[in-house]
Amino acid sequence: MPVGLRPYTEAAPLAALFLGISSGFPFAMIAATLSTRLAQSGIEKSTVTAFALTFLAYNFKWLWAPIIDAVKLPLLGRLGQRVSWLILCAVLVMVAIMNLGLADPEADIASVAVAAILVGVAGATFDIVIDAYRIELLEPHQLGVGSGMSQYGWRIGAALAGSVALIVAARSDWTTAYIAVSFFGLFAVITGLVMGEPARRQEPKPLKGPVAAAIAYVSPLAEFFKRQGALVVLLFVLVHKIGDTLANLTLRLLFEDLGFTNDELAIYDVGLGFWALLAGIFVGGMLYARLGMKRSVLISLILMAVSNLAFAGLATVGHSTWAMAGAMGFENFASGIGGVCVVAYLSALCNLEFTATQFALLSAAASITGRFLTGTLAGGMIESLGFTNFYLVTTVAALPGVLLFWWMMASGLVDRSLGTAGTEESGE
Repeated sequence: MPVGLRPYTEAAPLAALFLGISSGFPFAMIAATLSTRLAQSGIEKSTVTAFALTFLAYNFKWLWAPIIDAVKLPLLGRLGQRVSWLILCAVLVMVAIMNLGLADPEADIASVAVAAILVGVAGATFDIVIDAYRIELLEPHQLGVGSGMSQYGWRIGAALAGSVALIVAARSDWTTAYIAVSFFGLFAVITGLVMGEPARRQEPKPLKGPVAAAIAYVSPLAEFFKRQGALVVLLFVLVHKIGDTLANLTLRLLFEDLGFTNDELAIYDVGLGFWALLAGIFVGGMLYARLGMKRSVLISLILMAVSNLAFAGLATVGHSTWAMAGAMGFENFASGIGGVCVVAYLSALCNLEFTATQFALLSAAASITGRFLTGTLAGGMIESLGFTNFYLVTTVAALPGVLLFWWMMASGLVDRSLGTAGTEESGE
């Protein structure tokens, strides 16, 4: 076997692949799959789009993540902190998805809304546990490859679950479809039972009374801010994706303005973009393994910044399938590399005592600034600047993250700010 492929065949990265499958499928069930079901049931478009609010649980999952770190489950807890929560959350997700399948949108849309929210909360909680389990299962040198395998799994889980649901619904009904897909949660359960409790897992301290519980709730945040340069690291996390998020969340507006057809979107945006992303994920894992964390993250940040220039070029050229193919291919390839390397870096920032809470906080912080600016400023900027200048601005907006990380590398802050997840091997 080629040396470059060996890391992908190790037990922990393979486990990350199967964990990713279980992580991706609940999201799909309240995304395109639910939208399709509601549309086929004759529900108004305004009501269908309002169901996007069910994803808010994923943005606020850090609020209850400390429970996953600190609370030991009775009975199941004998299997270990992470494995026990993995099994419980998998069961909750499966039941929630079955419940969503049983709800009838034509008879009672409110019950569907409640069921979808429950899936969102259960899925977000499942994500918390899966992320913590993945980070603790992987050794520091495996974080890049493991992050890539997890993203492969997420894409496979979301796509396969959505496809199975559509196929089963076409031949039976939506209730049967949701029940069938719910069993995707077993991938994580089986993985947890086979791999067992992570060797790097640090057991939580027993909670004795409300004061101890309150301390346990704030301890992950307090530990992070005690580190040298914590505020600078947090600033990087907040700003590094601004340019990328501004660009990506407005792409469909650009395509519509340039007159691309649905067929062209399906071929070049969805189809070509998907395969370019998968290629980028693979290359990202290779870069992380060969160049190390710091250089691979810096390269990925530069690539993601440059990819925005491709959209400025597309906006200038106009309706050109070649230009669209080049822009979408490069952007998704760069995003795949960045997704692996940057996620691996965020994973390495976690303290193994608070993995669930700290990763939930960092991953939420990484997306919130870009999403807020997109929702409040992007539309007005496009109207006043035009698409070409807008994407030039998004390229400039990506530069602070690149320059800040370069300074963190040069000053040694990247190494000094890492948590035990990025430095401590299982044997230590």
